[in-house]
Amino acid sequence: MNILAIETSCDETALSIINTAESTDFQPQFEILSDLVISQIDTHIPYGGVFPALAKREHAKNLVPLLESSLRKAGLYQARTETNSVNETMKSSLATVLEREPELYTTLINLIEKIERPNIDMIMVTYGPGLAPALWVGVNFARALSVLWNIPIIPVNHMEGHITSTILKDDYTEQKHVLTDFSEFSFPMIALLISGGHTQLVLVRDWADYEIIGETIDDAVGEAFDKVARMLDMEYPGGPKVSMAAKKGDPNELISLPRPMINTKDFQFSFSGLKTAVRYLIEDLKKSENFNEQIINDMCFEFEQAVTEVLLKKTQKAVDTYNAKGIIIAGGVSANQFITNAFKEYANNEGIAFYNPHKKLCGDNSLMIATAGVINLWKQKTATVPEEELVAVGNLKI
Repeated sequence: MNILAIETSCDETALSIINTAESTDFQPQFEILSDLVISQIDTHIPYGGVFPALAKREHAKNLVPLLESSLRKAGLYQARTETNSVNETMKSSLATVLEREPELYTTLINLIEKIERPNIDMIMVTYGPGLAPALWVGVNFARALSVLWNIPIIPVNHMEGHITSTILKDDYTEQKHVLTDFSEFSFPMIALLISGGHTQLVLVRDWADYEIIGETIDDAVGEAFDKVARMLDMEYPGGPKVSMAAKKGDPNELISLPRPMINTKDFQFSFSGLKTAVRYLIEDLKKSENFNEQIINDMCFEFEQAVTEVLLKKTQKAVDTYNAKGIIIAGGVSANQFITNAFKEYANNEGIAFYNPHKKLCGDNSLMIATAGVINLWKQKTATVPEEELVAVGNLKI
């Protein structure tokens, strides 16, 4: 069975095509036929962050060219010998589904009229959480293809995708069957999901069996990194730039930042106060003659230390409370080497497993959507939905 996976939750337009063999009693498996992503970073740099209306526009512009490229790479593209017009009834149906994305409707019709129907059996699409305008483009694109090709849709939770991204093998680009043997995982596990939009601790009782046990009450950790970068006049996306500066920083007696909520009894996080403390510190240091490049590096060092200590302390508490056998750290911020190394060291010292996705899979991608969808299908935890019932849910929870 060939499956098309679609991801448009924020500022990455991503499509994958996978081929699943018949699942065994032990686990599903699949082969990657194509995996493509278009980043919108350059579009959003002038705004210092993701601008939802622009993200929506870029997804609508990117999806059809990306679909054509995906079909070609997967060997599923076949040009028609003659152009066949889509009949008026189908055009009307597609126009209704894509009434919010007229440009997408036009480019889709142009593609469909020049190719044979590809061998795609099912669609999996992110329906939340994320930016609602961006999500709707992907959801409506999936709905349109479902109508056009008469195939079912599986809605997939974006955050669950981040958790399951750790199941893909490190050398997934070179393997035919890319999922790690499920016998290597022991449950329960604690997943720390850290990105620009989310900071969550999730109890993973088994694949497709999750419970949020803690999350941020204000800013997500990735958002805090970006806001601190903006205060220091670093170009968006600022998080990686803060981390690069931190590598050149050292402990400095002039710089001390709080560790918000580090000793509370719950599993909640807060990063708004830490961000505010950075702002006040910058103001104070600028009044002196000490504000220079090295001070900025030292400040980034202390900020990264503070964030890491809070994340690690809360995760340790969750591991102890639930007697977890392993830790998953995933999401865009899990590409931060300092943070992941701290968690890896802790896991090694405690003798528990540590899982982190391949660096290419830390950010938003459609392979993780395919993985989560296939696992849920195998576990019978999800079902196809009629295209007219599929909706985007910006605040969706696991």
